[in-house]
Amino acid sequence: MLEYVRVMARYNRWMNDKLYAVAEKLTDAERKQDRGAFFGSIHRTFNHLLLGDRVWLGRFTGLTLPKGELGPGGIRTLDQELYADFDELRRERAKTDHDIDAFVATLTEEGLAGNLRYTRSGVVKEVPLWHVLSHLFNHQTHHRGQVTTLLMQAGHDPGVTDLVAMLQG
Repeated sequence: MLEYVRVMARYNRWMNDKLYAVAEKLTDAERKQDRGAFFGSIHRTFNHLLLGDRVWLGRFTGLTLPKGELGPGGIRTLDQELYADFDELRRERAKTDHDIDAFVATLTEEGLAGNLRYTRSGVVKEVPLWHVLSHLFNHQTHHRGQVTTLLMQAGHDPGVTDLVAMLQG
């Protein structure tokens, strides 16, 4: 399980770097155009991924939040815009990927088997850490797949996105 988590953290960074590089070729208006996806646009989907990752990182590190907040930096909703500026969003994505890598580097097999305890909407949850990390990486893959489709619809092919391609590259 530890090797899986490390590989998925690497894949997360690889894919984010790749998709942001392709999205950079679009204008800001093209990135923010509502394309009918769950979060509407490429920009808003990137934003949601960053937001979700920060919420989970706060939980992983035991961050205490003010009442009504889901995550650090005043995150209150899962569709809240964190950064309107693409360059800032990209920089913050890279910082968060670094934080994910740093957290994963601290993990042990025993730690992964242990429970994560956190509060959401006033309800205390307790689940095995490896379940939540699997969810984190699955969530990222799900929404990056949406971004890949949106980029293709905008005329920009992100290329190979397979985990195996990264591992063999």
